[in-house]
Amino acid sequence: MGGIADYSGSLVLELPLREATRVSIQREESRTLSLTSERACGESSRLTMPLEELPQTYEEARWYFRRDPSRAWAAYVAGAFVVLAREKGVVFREGARIDIRSTVPEGKGVASSAALEVATMMAIDAAYDLRLNPKEVALLCQKVENAVVGAPCGVMDQMTAVFGEKDRLLALLCQPAKIQANVEIPSEFAFWGIDSGIVHQVSGADYGSVRVGAFMGYRMLKECAGTDWGGYLANLTPSELEEKYLERLPETIGGREFLERFGKTADAATTVDPERVYPVRRPTAHPVYEHARVRAFVRLLENDAASSAPALGELMYGSHASYSACGLGSEGTDRLVEIARSFGPSRGIYGAKITGGGSGGTVAILGRRDAGASIWEIARRYAEETGLPVYTFSGSSPGALKESTRPSPPGPGSPR
Repeated sequence: MGGIADYSGSLVLELPLREATRVSIQREESRTLSLTSERACGESSRLTMPLEELPQTYEEARWYFRRDPSRAWAAYVAGAFVVLAREKGVVFREGARIDIRSTVPEGKGVASSAALEVATMMAIDAAYDLRLNPKEVALLCQKVENAVVGAPCGVMDQMTAVFGEKDRLLALLCQPAKIQANVEIPSEFAFWGIDSGIVHQVSGADYGSVRVGAFMGYRMLKECAGTDWGGYLANLTPSELEEKYLERLPETIGGREFLERFGKTADAATTVDPERVYPVRRPTAHPVYEHARVRAFVRLLENDAASSAPALGELMYGSHASYSACGLGSEGTDRLVEIARSFGPSRGIYGAKITGGGSGGTVAILGRRDAGASIWEIARRYAEETGLPVYTFSGSSPGALKESTRPSPPGPGSPR
């Protein structure tokens, strides 16, 4: 819960997956980075680059990894070296061999990029004895994705990859990254994920235009209200939005008109294209309502879980509908939610919603702990209808903070 409202300061809830990414690193005296990746899809990739070729600016880095599609994947790994050099002043006098093994499916809205970034950053931190604190790791990984990869994601996935606890929901207030609690999942409930087979990309135009639209709306509301709600749109209450501001927001606005009237937005991760038309009202409203939904979800889990299953499910369906209203739905994910809803509580299914940045990817489902047969039937029916490959997620595992191996400070050329 929370999804695309994280960049607007919402409370979010995330469950770490059973699937994981592991990165091994060995420092070398040669000034070369040698990267090898074995991925969940069965593909392997390799890249060797001298440290002298490491881009010096973020603009150069984005161009370097984008100009050759075969090495775009390496931006998530080598980008950590660029970010550490720029943000922390780290000088890398030695290269490294880096081996990546991942079982996290890519492009499914389940944070495969955050898993890779965090595992890489933790490995570099240990091998070069940088002594980064865990929250710093997450924020630096977000910088890799925003500044090097060029994807305007929030920080919730990186924080979960660092701090997540097995079988618990991480409650994170994204202002910018304040951990509230690790919420116990009541014993009678379980969560599953079903991949729709439709590839999702955070860097895609749909996600980016919705994010820009939200920041446009925030800029308009600030000027209208004379306040900034503590710097985050999510701090505006639904009733206040409806009573005072919602009707003042345009459904859409052209980028040129916005720039002429209001100037830039406050978002460092995106820019307004003068030639585009952006949705505004719905992307602005989404984080306001979503923040309220997530807070209600936590209260129900903590206070009255046994009788709250229908209410929890309705909050999930409401979140899914809001994604779609913003333009981030897809036929596949909508159909999966529809099938899940048709099963209903009588077959152990309480709620379902799209995850990640939307426009495809995975649907999360809440059900009774013994509803595994219903989950497999939902997946089977969807696969038969669409002919798309289906992957079902179940289970959980700890984040990197509990799983990482941090050795004693290495000497030059020592393996780590």
